[in-house]
Amino acid sequence: MKQIVKRSLLAASVAAAIGAMGSAHATNGYELIGIGSYQMGMAGAVVSAPGSAMTAITNPAGLTEITPQADFSMEAFMPERNINFNATGGGKSKSNTDMYGIPALGWSAPTSDGSNVYFGGGMYGTSGMGVDYPQTLYGPNPSAMGGGTNYFRGYSNLSLWQMAPALAWKVNNKLSLGAALDIGYMSASFQQQIYNSGMGVINGVNMSRSASAFALGATLGMLYKINPMWTVGASYTSEQTYKLKYNLASGDIVAGGSSYPGGQYTLTMKTPQMAAIGVTMHATPALSISGQVKYIGWKDVMDKLSITGPKDYSGFMPKWKDQTVYAIAANYMVTPALQVRAGYNYGKSPIEGHAIGYNMILPAVVESHYTAGFDYQLNNHWKLGGAFMYAPKKTYTAPMTTSSTDPNKGQKIDLSETAVSFNIGYKF
Repeated sequence: MKQIVKRSLLAASVAAAIGAMGSAHATNGYELIGIGSYQMGMAGAVVSAPGSAMTAITNPAGLTEITPQADFSMEAFMPERNINFNATGGGKSKSNTDMYGIPALGWSAPTSDGSNVYFGGGMYGTSGMGVDYPQTLYGPNPSAMGGGTNYFRGYSNLSLWQMAPALAWKVNNKLSLGAALDIGYMSASFQQQIYNSGMGVINGVNMSRSASAFALGATLGMLYKINPMWTVGASYTSEQTYKLKYNLASGDIVAGGSSYPGGQYTLTMKTPQMAAIGVTMHATPALSISGQVKYIGWKDVMDKLSITGPKDYSGFMPKWKDQTVYAIAANYMVTPALQVRAGYNYGKSPIEGHAIGYNMILPAVVESHYTAGFDYQLNNHWKLGGAFMYAPKKTYTAPMTTSSTDPNKGQKIDLSETAVSFNIGYKF
C-alpha cells in the first residue's frame, strides 16, 4: 500500500508542476501569502508554526516538527482588476481573466527509522500575476503630438513554480535547522502600449510571445522551542535571476515615437530575497497564536527591469519599493480530529502612487487579507482541509502631470481578491 501511495504522489507532483506553469497569482506584491490550504488559513504566519509539508519552501526546519506526510492543495484564485483613464478623457475596463488554478504538493519523512534528519520537498505554484484588458480608450492625443485618439493595450502573464528538495536536522529537543534548494521555473509575457488611431503604436513594449527560464536559489530555516509555551522561527530565501529571451519584430518596442529594430531581446527578471521571523504562543493545549514579520526586497528586483538586445530599452520601470508584511493567526483544536484557524495579513503595496502609470499591467496594490481555514482528520492516514482568503478592493490613483514623457496622468488601478483552497493530506 505504501508503494502505491508513493507512486501516486510522484505522478501527482508531475501534474502539479505542469499545472503551475499556468498563471499563478498572488497578493504580497506577486508572492502568495501562503502555500497550500494550511498556510492560507494561517494568513502566512507559519515560519514558527509549520503545520503542513509545504513548510519545505517557507521554513525547511519545520520538516522535523510535522508528522511524516504528504499534502496536495489546489487553490482557486479569483482577482478583480480595473483600469480607469477618465482623467485623460479616456474610458475604463475590467480585466477579462478572473480565475486561476494554483497547485501545490509537499512531503516530509525521516531519512530512516528513528533518524533526526528529515527529507522533504515539493512542487509549488508560488507567485505570479496577470491581466488581460481589452483595448481601452486612453484619450485624445494633443495636436502638437500628431492628433488622433490614443488607446491603451495591456496584457501580462507572469507565473513561477518552484521545486524545493529540502533537508532538516533536529539538533536537539529545542533546535531544528533546515535548508532547501529552490529550483525555479518562470514563464512571462507582457504588453503595455499606447496605440494612436493615426500613427499606430507610439509608446510601450509588446513581449506577448511567452518566454521561460530556469534559476536556482536557496531557503534556510530555523525553529527553536524556548519552552513548552513559546516557539520562534526564522527563514531566509535568496534572490533568483531569470534570463528570458524574446524574438521581437521591428516595432514591438517603441519609445518616443521611434521603433526599435527586430531581433532577440533578453528581459532580466528576478525574484526577491525574503526574510521572516515569527513566534508562536501555545496558550492552551488546544489554542496557539502565531505572529510573523516578513521582509520582501522588491526594490532590488522590480525598480527597473532590464531589456537588452539590438537596442537596449530602459523604459520598463515598475519602481517598486521594499515591503514589510505583518501576519497574525490563531489555530484552535475543536476536537482531536478537527482544527479551525483564522488570520490577518497586511503589507503596504510596494507600488507608490507616482508609479501607477508604469504598473497598469502589474497591479499589485491590495494590502489587507482576511483568512479562515480548517483540517479534519478522517482516519489514521487521510485528512481533508480547506481555506478561504479575501482581500478587499484597493484603489491607487496616479498624480496628474504636464510632462509629455511622464506616463502618470491621473490613471486609476484597483484590485480585489478572493481565493478558495482545498487540501488532501496523507500521513505515513
